[in-house]
Amino acid sequence: MSNPFGQSTVLGYPRIGPNRELKQAVEAYWAGSIDADALERTGASLRADVWQALAAAGLDSIPSNTFSYYDHMLDTAVAVGAIPERFRRLGLSDLDTYFAMARGVDAEPALELTKWFATNYHYLVPEIGPETVFTPDPAKALREYAEAAALEIPTRPALIGPATFLLLAKPAVPGSNPFDRLDDLVEVYAEILAALADAGVAWVQLDEPGYVADRSAAEIVALHRAYTRLAGLSRRPKIFVATYFGQLDDALPALLDTSIEALGLDLIAGRATVDQLAAAAPRPGTTIVAGLVDGHNVWRTDLRAAAATAATVAAIADQVAVSTSCSLLHVPVDVSAEQGLDPQLRERLAFARQKVDEVVQLGQALAEGVGQLPAPLPPSPEQWRNDGVRARLATLQPADRQRGAYADRAAAQQARLQLPPLPTTTIGSFPQTPELRKARAAHRAGKLDDASYAERMRAEIEQVIRLQERLGLDVLVHGEPERNDMVQYFGEQLAGFAATEHGWVQSYGSRCVRPPIIYGDVARPAPMTVEWSSFAQSLTDRPVKGMLTGPVTILAWSFVRTDQPLAETADQVALALRDECRDLAAAGITVIQVDEPALRELLPLRRSSQPAYVDWAVSAFRLATSGVDDSAQIHTHLCYSEFGEVIHAIDALDADVTSIEASRSKMEVLDDLAAIGYARGVGPGVWDIHSPRVPPQQEFEAALRLAVAAVPASRLWVNPDCGLKTRRYPEVEASLRRLTAAAAAVRS
Repeated sequence: MSNPFGQSTVLGYPRIGPNRELKQAVEAYWAGSIDADALERTGASLRADVWQALAAAGLDSIPSNTFSYYDHMLDTAVAVGAIPERFRRLGLSDLDTYFAMARGVDAEPALELTKWFATNYHYLVPEIGPETVFTPDPAKALREYAEAAALEIPTRPALIGPATFLLLAKPAVPGSNPFDRLDDLVEVYAEILAALADAGVAWVQLDEPGYVADRSAAEIVALHRAYTRLAGLSRRPKIFVATYFGQLDDALPALLDTSIEALGLDLIAGRATVDQLAAAAPRPGTTIVAGLVDGHNVWRTDLRAAAATAATVAAIADQVAVSTSCSLLHVPVDVSAEQGLDPQLRERLAFARQKVDEVVQLGQALAEGVGQLPAPLPPSPEQWRNDGVRARLATLQPADRQRGAYADRAAAQQARLQLPPLPTTTIGSFPQTPELRKARAAHRAGKLDDASYAERMRAEIEQVIRLQERLGLDVLVHGEPERNDMVQYFGEQLAGFAATEHGWVQSYGSRCVRPPIIYGDVARPAPMTVEWSSFAQSLTDRPVKGMLTGPVTILAWSFVRTDQPLAETADQVALALRDECRDLAAAGITVIQVDEPALRELLPLRRSSQPAYVDWAVSAFRLATSGVDDSAQIHTHLCYSEFGEVIHAIDALDADVTSIEASRSKMEVLDDLAAIGYARGVGPGVWDIHSPRVPPQQEFEAALRLAVAAVPASRLWVNPDCGLKTRRYPEVEASLRRLTAAAAAVRS
């Protein structure tokens, strides 16, 4: 029987372009070197390229409205009129209002930024209150649908679903709950669906990943009510509700009990869903869209195993289609561009373009029979195994993951460091100028020899040290001029990792990263950071932090092997970092920062699975940091996550000082810390570095006074939210001057 939805689709596709064309255009617009029309021409070209590529690959159903100039949650906020009044009154154009919400302007800070479920993608958090007036604005979805139609490609406009949109929002008024506005918002979605139907749209995709996490009975009832209302509309396209990043559990029968025409299920992260689906018994005619190709990792799909799962689903539901498990936004564009990879590794990889082909093959197999699907690849080559690393890990004892009591450590560290109250520092990186990037690229291409490259990096480090001394910072950093990225840099020096040349993935806005690929056992052939940190320390009498990325974050921001548990890979990375910490300490580095901004990111969405994760994640961090003596001060850093959900894990890391992004969330993490009796050093960020605005000194002081009211001054540090690599030096100098002045004022 033919499926009205089609046999194959994807939930989204990378929007940055194969060579980051979107990043370049957006940043050119921000810099004033191109106008809005030129930016839109680039966007239209990228959209057309994607639709044509997906159609040529043979996909039956193609999404639209997944393109974004900054973020899809922000796009949905605009589509439902959820633009805070503080941005409306700026009097800017629609496009500049959009970017003001994303980045902030001098007059207004940006919306809060946080992680999109278990990914390194950051979304902008809508501000919803009782007075928010929702109004439909389907212009973007209609425009992109019309663009694709002009290419003779019918598409399926996608929006974040109303329930997930509100579950991820923050209250604009303290004490209010955005989710209380669901019924109001559903009526706006009804108007948007009517407008899409009037334009000839046959299908619409509404994403509801918020229900793969634990939800209350009331929230599930509300979801059922919302889709009963939308599915009951007389003027609407057919509704495809897409879910991903886990399994729906109790929300599955609630959605199947409505009259929606299609439901997407992630069968990679939610493997138990097939059994739940059988118990829920889908209504005849409901299409189950089986997410069988992993949209969140880069390994090739075992197509025969996936086809067998599809056949199992087809025995439960009378209409089945094949899809990616989530949007392909989270993987690079095309592995065929990676000619520098080991052929044994490259043949095991599938980026977005290859995953589309896998979906098409599975769809054809579902419709016509398995046929000649390729056999799975053989096991990994023996040379990817490191018996020495495995032997070291086998001999570890509990004491290898413990340091002395915090009170003793704090006394030894203060005696050694002699820091004032409210010590000031930064998170690690300083601006990555075009000249620095050119020097790294020339060195990588062999056009700049090792000695000249080292001289260039040392000159930059000295400039950064002198700047920090002039500004009056207490604990300095070397600025990380040699680092392309806080994970990729380490991946390029550790055995068991591979780096790509073109494997860019959007992190937020115009920020893109190239996640390395962990394919084998991890080992450290040589010290990775000691040379640069030691040189920086030789330039000053003030302490300079050694800067490392923690084991959990290295895993979260890499594409990780799937042939062994994450906990084993984390310990391998931690062992390499342990050796690096010891070498830094031996070289006279008294402060070592091991960043874990992704600690919340890998937290399972279901509470029942969280304790096991927290156990191995904390254990790996402590393995990395417990090889130094008590007088070495261990810092960690976390940013852009819901910290309250991992506050006990943060405490269990046992770092001497924890710096945490806090400015966009208005210091709300302080309440979480107070609630658990957190008793070590903490630096809640007082400067939002993801915005170009330079805050006034009074704003810094106000944030610090909030912090001092919650944390004793003896344990409070003063720092920005995050590293400064994306900022320009004029912004950095002005902001840090005000930050240190504010610290001095509050200190006095």
